[in-house]
Amino acid sequence: MDVTVEVVGEETRAVRVADDATYADLLAPFDLSPHEVSVLVEGRPVPEDQPVETDRVKVLRLIKGG
Repeated sequence: MDVTVEVVGEETRAVRVADDATYADLLAPFDLSPHEVSVLVEGRPVPEDQPVETDRVKVLRLIKGG
């Protein structure tokens, strides 16, 4: 399954994942931890251990270095 992942304010790319992938699996190509982001589907946060059920998500960084 291909999922379009938008890291808000940074980049957007298609990520290929297995059919049983979770939202946390979408973060690996971006080197992001589920502890530093929220994954949003249609503007609502989803648990990172929930199976992916959509083809487009937004990832919002909660912590950014500075």
